[in-house]
Amino acid sequence: MKKITLFSDGSALGNPGPGGYGVILRFGDKEKEISGSEAHTTNNRMELLGAIEGLRALKESCEVDIVSDSSYVTKGINEWLSGWIKRDFKKVKNIDLWKDYIEVSKIHKVNAIWVRGHDGHEENERCDQLARTEAEKMKESLNE
Repeated sequence: MKKITLFSDGSALGNPGPGGYGVILRFGDKEKEISGSEAHTTNNRMELLGAIEGLRALKESCEVDIVSDSSYVTKGINEWLSGWIKRDFKKVKNIDLWKDYIEVSKIHKVNAIWVRGHDGHEENERCDQLARTEAEKMKESLNE
């Protein structure tokens, strides 16, 4: 099973507001960047969507370390998700995205790792830059 590192970050200009996500997928010395945006979203949704889109881009079962500065994403994956499923997602926000996450993560062995944001972590800073650029492009397109 291939070992992949998925670095991910999300951004929203206003919460809610225009938002974006940025992802770096790394396998050995190969890297791929992915980014996208939504017109009306929240920071947590973009953080989670980054992880989902990164997993969706993988073509086969992999062992994946998701590296994120979002405790919402990392704790959601590592600690909270099984309880949410047992409670049928009662009182959980972003159910649609968590169900997407369950679907795209099924074939993978996933571990989420939290890193401090805006603390000089090279890949996290790059993902933040990708996410903010996408959010700003979306904001400009909405103002036209």
